[in-house]
Amino acid sequence: MEAGPEGPSRSAPSPSAAWRVLVVESDTSEAESLVLGLRRHGHHVDSVDTGGGALQNYEDADLVLLDLELPDLDGLEVCRGIRSAGDVPVIAVTARGTELDRVLGLQAGADDYLVKPYGFRELMARMEAVMRRAQRPREQIATVVSHGSLRIDASSREVTLEGRSVELTRKEFDLLHLLASHPETVIPRKRLMQQVWGDSWSRRTVDTHVSSLRNKLGASSWIITVRGVGFRLGCG
Repeated sequence: MEAGPEGPSRSAPSPSAAWRVLVVESDTSEAESLVLGLRRHGHHVDSVDTGGGALQNYEDADLVLLDLELPDLDGLEVCRGIRSAGDVPVIAVTARGTELDRVLGLQAGADDYLVKPYGFRELMARMEAVMRRAQRPREQIATVVSHGSLRIDASSREVTLEGRSVELTRKEFDLLHLLASHPETVIPRKRLMQQVWGDSWSRRTVDTHVSSLRNKLGASSWIITVRGVGFRLGCG
């Protein structure tokens, strides 16, 4: 990190809310520094150094900070395991910094992706953004949305196409559900960012998820790009 998480010598500011944070970090010194900094900011922090420990303890956390370089399991597999079981927010905190690494992290279900070395204030800002998004009441829209052969069930978070199940990550589901809930409307990129990612991601993030959705649905025509504006649901 660029600056130690303990921050300046002055007393740490009180957080807007105290969260239960699970730090999954194999490097002992980094883990201790991160735990100290988060506790100084008023959060309740537990720390584990393995993927197995993460999968055993994440359910008690409000937020997971997940190192992808773990001694027993690949961090992406741990992320998928957490995501498949629930909606606990996950921020990948890792030295893996290529574009492909970021894409894989997002596709595994991470809510945010932060590359080492990083500044502690940036981490705190990203945590705030992720938690605002997780705690924001969702727009009241239909539980089940059907569009031709596409069926989206918000209560079970299941998608079927022509009767077959389509496996989506959490963000892919949220993006598709938002588009399908307004089938005649072009949804601006800014609105997608606010409602699905909470303004914490780049233009490339939206494009990556749209591309992945098109591949999983089997046709690019399911999601139509309206140049300079945003996206709308197509007809497959």
